[in-house]
Amino acid sequence: EVMGHRTIFIDGFCPKHLWAGYHSESKAKEYKHACKRACQRAVDRLRAGGLALEAVTAALIELEDSPFTNAGTGSNLNLSGEIECDASIMDGKSLNYGAVGALSGIKNPVLVARRLLSETQKGKLSAGRIPPCFLVGKGAEQWAISHGIPACPSEKMTTKFSLSGYKRNKRKMELAEQVEMKRKRQFCEENNSACLDTVGAVVVDREGNVAAAVSSGGLAMKHPGRVGQAAHYGCGCWAENARDVSLYSTAVSTSGSGEHLIRTMLARECSTAMQAENAHQALLEAMQNKFISSPFLAGEDCVLGGVIVLRCCTCGEAQRSEDIQALLVEFLWSHTTESMCVGYMSAQDSKARTHISRLPPGAVAGQSLAIEGGVCRLGTVSD
Repeated sequence: EVMGHRTIFIDGFCPKHLWAGYHSESKAKEYKHACKRACQRAVDRLRAGGLALEAVTAALIELEDSPFTNAGTGSNLNLSGEIECDASIMDGKSLNYGAVGALSGIKNPVLVARRLLSETQKGKLSAGRIPPCFLVGKGAEQWAISHGIPACPSEKMTTKFSLSGYKRNKRKMELAEQVEMKRKRQFCEENNSACLDTVGAVVVDREGNVAAAVSSGGLAMKHPGRVGQAAHYGCGCWAENARDVSLYSTAVSTSGSGEHLIRTMLARECSTAMQAENAHQALLEAMQNKFISSPFLAGEDCVLGGVIVLRCCTCGEAQRSEDIQALLVEFLWSHTTESMCVGYMSAQDSKARTHISRLPPGAVAGQSLAIEGGVCRLGTVSD
């Protein structure tokens, strides 16, 4: 049983590999370090009195700045050799949401999503116009700059690793077109190597508020203008405070093949499932019935994705005390990819812990799933 004041959990997939969702030992080490730094940034914000929304933003900025993730700096290049990013954020307390899609020229897409969320809370614009919560493309870039978020040339966000990956994938595509060997399974296993490396975070603060965020550079060699699940409502992330003592607060972040996650609205589906008594069983059934075997993905033989899920409620014994607030927190993750990198940390911990979750031996990626997690009790002294 782990005690602490507040908790943050970080997830994501390694940026680029020959096999979708597979973490080599060398790249896994770098990604673990990125997860640990993101955990530390968020916990620092919580320790300073920040709320869940501020902490989850801090975590995502750290992950976007890492050249080893497919988000922000180091993102996959699209078919035209350009960077276009997707990101979204959701506040469980207000239920407000902000998102950007196919965004170029901004170093930290999550900052734009966060600012969009904040602006919606200020009320209507002139002439009674409703403020936007989701912007894409050039309009999103212009809006960001007009609201004080600095522009960043795309070449400064491109790394040697992402550029070499683009050149390698381009050669693969040209060869595949010449020999006409674009079979679906081969695409899933060979050309989809960088589609699953979305980064995300879920947080609960000392007040019991939850928040979630997600950011991604999208598919390698995607068509310009394509928007993945990281920007779509209910698909990339979801956060919702409990509105009743009999309910759980939930926060979810997803990663994987964007089109699969969009068509199943997996983030919201997993959040809804978390109201069941047994969280582990509920997530297992959601991943199997709402994702792998979803009627919306009928005909897909390689359904790739993963989720991190946090749910919390006030502990029964804490309700009898006016001085102590305690939260029972359950943190679970599940994936159909070969592996998934997860990190987690509470404000009482001296350092973050990371874990590479892998499918069981003999399991087939895209058709089988792994599920892990645990429970902790977080006690905080009331202010």
